[in-house]
Amino acid sequence: MPTQHASPSPATTLAIFCKVVDNFGDIGICWRLSRQLASERGITVTLWVDDLGSFKRICPRLDSEAATQTVEGVTVRHWTDQDGQFAPEDVADIVIEFFAVDIPPGYVEAMARREPRPVWLNLEGLTAEDWVEGCHTLPSMHPRLPLTKHFYFPGFNARTGGLPREGGLLAERDAFQADPVNAARFLAGLGVTPGEMAATKVSLFCYPHAPVSALLDAWRDGGSAVTCLVPEGVAREAVQAFLGGDAHAGAARTQGALTVRVLPFVPQSDYDRLLWACDVNFVRGEDSFVRAQWAGKPFVWHIYPQDENLHHKKLRAFLDVYAPDLPSLVALSLRWNGASPAGGEDAADLAHLWQAMHADVERLVEHAAAWEARMLEIGDLANNLLEFARSPR
Repeated sequence: MPTQHASPSPATTLAIFCKVVDNFGDIGICWRLSRQLASERGITVTLWVDDLGSFKRICPRLDSEAATQTVEGVTVRHWTDQDGQFAPEDVADIVIEFFAVDIPPGYVEAMARREPRPVWLNLEGLTAEDWVEGCHTLPSMHPRLPLTKHFYFPGFNARTGGLPREGGLLAERDAFQADPVNAARFLAGLGVTPGEMAATKVSLFCYPHAPVSALLDAWRDGGSAVTCLVPEGVAREAVQAFLGGDAHAGAARTQGALTVRVLPFVPQSDYDRLLWACDVNFVRGEDSFVRAQWAGKPFVWHIYPQDENLHHKKLRAFLDVYAPDLPSLVALSLRWNGASPAGGEDAADLAHLWQAMHADVERLVEHAAAWEARMLEIGDLANNLLEFARSPR
């Protein structure tokens, strides 16, 4: 007999379980999704998170010591006890495990005792690989309990769940970008000087193994002025070497054509504005990768590393979909991720790749707008997910 699921009403409750692996990407996605479902769809959301310290970096209002709290309409619970006891009434109508985390066994047992059963979704990581389309929404029966879990994949076409995007995001972006005075005021609030704003502004967010020193050398020795804006703690060794001192928020130094300025780590909404204000964005992981796509600016993605370089396959799958006719972006992206063919691994090579991509900036901006239109046709992840959860199965 098939498992009977709840048919969520407008008063739906939803729980998301998140374990922080990639510092800010995991919690960044779950936090955006939680807020959107609560504010736009009236869902009662509980977000379970194991690492409140990382969470607080992107949400300063959070109390990293509180076991339970409400922030921006979302109940946040510190996930510390895998073996806690739960009653069926503790279980939400929709239960989401992010990226195959193990929900507390006691909670799963309570899910099985709840009538009707909750909708159980495994929200997977974002990838452009072909196999995702065949796995999206596939069911998986629990081996022991009368529960069925469905795999749910964000993605880049209508055979997936689409990308995370709040309802008013693009209107807010357009208003910000249409007002250069407001954008300049925002950058000035981060310590950026008028002279630095006049240069090509690049935001830099990457993992420690990125070839940052070679990129900084390429910008320093280049023919046009570049201002690199890097959040505190990112690429610390390379940034400190360039600065000749501690890479604390507010530190800055100019060498040759390059100025590097260290920014404070900002809340998610201000990070969005940083992406909107810059000319090119280097982003990493999943959350900032998606936000760069909604910024409407050229971007270079630093993908989360996996054993045996499996992430290179994932990177190439995305580039095949996003940039089949943009060889300059593809070449720099592969080099940035250590996925280039053998050879050409010095600063001079990186300088050449940067110059080629920078020469294509206008074309890349046009492409970003066309890509955005394609993604809008799919619908956004939160609403697609909720529609699936409320559909009969």
